[in-house]
Amino acid sequence: MSSNHQSIFSPRYFALTIGIILSVMAVGFEGLSVTTIAPSIAGDLNGLSLFGWIFSTYLLAQIIGTLVVGRIIDKRGPAAPFTFALLLFIVGLIAAATAGDMYTMIGSRALQGLGAGAMMTCVYTAISLSYPDELRAKILGAFGTAYVLPSMLGPYVAGVIADQWSWRFVFWGILPVLVVSALLSLPAFRKLKVQKTGGDSGYSSTWMALLLTLGTGIFLVGLSRLPSIMGFVLVIIGFVLMIFPLRKLLPKGTLTLRRGMPAILATRGLFFAAYTSTQNFLVLALIDVKGITPSQAGLIVASAALSWCIIAYLQGRWDAADQGSGRHMRIILGVLLLAIGIAIVFWVPVVTVTIAVIGQIIAGVGIGLAHPISGVVAFSQTGEEGVGQTSANLQFADSFTPGVVIGIGGSILVVCQAGGMSLQSGLIVAMGFHLLLIVTSIIASTRISPRR
Repeated sequence: MSSNHQSIFSPRYFALTIGIILSVMAVGFEGLSVTTIAPSIAGDLNGLSLFGWIFSTYLLAQIIGTLVVGRIIDKRGPAAPFTFALLLFIVGLIAAATAGDMYTMIGSRALQGLGAGAMMTCVYTAISLSYPDELRAKILGAFGTAYVLPSMLGPYVAGVIADQWSWRFVFWGILPVLVVSALLSLPAFRKLKVQKTGGDSGYSSTWMALLLTLGTGIFLVGLSRLPSIMGFVLVIIGFVLMIFPLRKLLPKGTLTLRRGMPAILATRGLFFAAYTSTQNFLVLALIDVKGITPSQAGLIVASAALSWCIIAYLQGRWDAADQGSGRHMRIILGVLLLAIGIAIVFWVPVVTVTIAVIGQIIAGVGIGLAHPISGVVAFSQTGEEGVGQTSANLQFADSFTPGVVIGIGGSILVVCQAGGMSLQSGLIVAMGFHLLLIVTSIIASTRISPRR
């Protein structure tokens, strides 16, 4: 049987594929559910003043989990880190489900973030090590779908659970999924062997990851304090602290869109951040400016998830058909479509439900093309830096950039309103910032193929 006719669900890959899909769904569902239940949590635990930290703590811990585990994988393989990451995530879920005050909740979110960041990096590594190049587009398409499907149902289901019973059941409900995922995927993880790479012992990169987390934390706190003088000072300090470790941790030239791997990561970080942040602010625009109910707004945003899932499935077939020769074009086309999708909803005053849905479907097609294939291309260009390192970089692009961009978007709204602008005008400025990011991503996407 030639590998071309193999499926990611053939006996050889079945347990690992299902395990990967379940663990990605669990992490995706949990992340999106918290968006819906966070107001209830903050209300119940008398912690509205700490509301933002439910999200920020998770993001900051995720940075450490992602970057530190990438180096460990390249030294020891992914089995032990994956087991440890699962345990951290499970302990974080139990702590959240039983939290009696806001500080415990924030601590539990830190454990979940550490676990989620490390788990996703291990999953990317398993994909690179277990599946041949011609199946990677399919498994990364399934990975994308598994991450997106919860965005269609997650917020709604979590809202119903919180209304009918309690938000605590949302955390309890994810545990069985993780246990099944562990039983299926751990045996496959134990068989994976990595090429041991040289390089640093991991200590310097751990310190760099901690410095980056500290800088990002200060940056986000500064953004939340804008437009005060203190806010500006903290933003500048945080930004300076972030730039140095970013230059050390990411492939050389990522911030200047250098050809090859740096351009792949820059493209992915920028388009994923623009997409995620647009989703958040579109929901805000639909509810607060257009007066649509939260569940209707959720359905409109879900239309992007639907087109993402369909295209993510199809592009695995296209990749097999042209044996990967059209990958770079598909990424460029995907980012262009994302730009069109964001441009359609940019001018908030003319956005109606129909226009929002059209924009979302086009954006979904764009990200369904660009997201899985950018991962395939990154793995195909992995050199001596090691698979764990590439996996960490991909996961970093998916988590760090959106987190920071959503923070910047939020502060744009606050500063605009402090300057006397309406919420609608503030949203247009925030959407304009997303357009700027996506244009930069288009430029980076033309530099993906390494020099001949």
